[in-house]
Amino acid sequence: MANDKRLLIDRRAFIKAAGLPFLASLAPRSLHALERTDAVFASAFRDRNGAYGVATVSEAGEIIDRLVLPARAHGMATSHATGVTVAFARRPGTFFMAFDPARRREPIVMHTPPNRHFYGHGQFSPDGTILYASENDFDKNRGVIGLYDARDGFRRIGEHDACGIGTHDMTVSEDGRMLIIANGGIQTHPDFGRTKLNIDAMEPSLVLLDAATGRLIQKHGLGGPLAQLSTRHVDLGRDGRIWFACQYEGPRNDLPALVGYFCKGDDLHFLDLPPETTARLANYVGAIAVNRRDGIVGLTSPNGNASVTLDEKTGRILSEAALREAAGVAPAAHGIVASSYDGHFGSRASDVAWDQHIVRLAG
Repeated sequence: MANDKRLLIDRRAFIKAAGLPFLASLAPRSLHALERTDAVFASAFRDRNGAYGVATVSEAGEIIDRLVLPARAHGMATSHATGVTVAFARRPGTFFMAFDPARRREPIVMHTPPNRHFYGHGQFSPDGTILYASENDFDKNRGVIGLYDARDGFRRIGEHDACGIGTHDMTVSEDGRMLIIANGGIQTHPDFGRTKLNIDAMEPSLVLLDAATGRLIQKHGLGGPLAQLSTRHVDLGRDGRIWFACQYEGPRNDLPALVGYFCKGDDLHFLDLPPETTARLANYVGAIAVNRRDGIVGLTSPNGNASVTLDEKTGRILSEAALREAAGVAPAAHGIVASSYDGHFGSRASDVAWDQHIVRLAG
């Protein structure tokens, strides 16, 4: 339970870490929202004027604070050791912004080397000293994991070969020794924007790397009838289980399994969801998150305008709901919270378009 407790930092810890100067800077409405929420989140957004930012958000969807971003962001990462949070540029963007949600230090904006761009995701080492980021070495058509020193202004200190292409989401094992990578298998190049260049010859895979050396530990390639099943997002479950979610690039009426799990040394296990649920997901899971304390897996599908929750142990459907333009999902104090591109977050609608992912913040 220690790991679950670390992941589920409540509002009291956030307020304590933030300190009086941050609390004094908040408008009364924002302070009230912070005082009554059970959990605190961050997500990127676009406002009504087309400007991009990142917001600190209550579980009910009330915006507590906002920071300006240089351009559109996608995924988020937070360090539960330091409280620092990072917003990554949407592919093929080249920036990330590291910031303190409690504004105890100035934000830092970093960029990739000239021959790289971000894929929109990354994760911190458990001690918060290293930031790992999924990147595209587009001249060589290979995915890499960039390494950034969080103790030295996020200076780039190296990279690991991701052993695949279209490297999208990634995370880090609880002990910090292993990187878990979803290689979507799709070739892109910034000269062609977001165009997918190899739909008929995709190479999706799920990879485990040694975090210290970059050595390949395990690779699951998806071939044959699954070759167009792009492995996109991952999250850690209980007892070493790794959950993954996919987006299918093949014929619309194929409806393959989109969600599964595996462990180190184990084969992939795809969930055999009811046909109506698979159809509801519309061949596209945009985000996945596990609430380990409650044993729940949350999924969202913007293509299917749906959110789905599963029992982590059995894979049984717990709930399905219509959610127009469904976007992010994250573990809540109890269950799962989801957002949408049209401004819904939890039970509230705001005048922003939330982007694809949510991160639950540490105190």
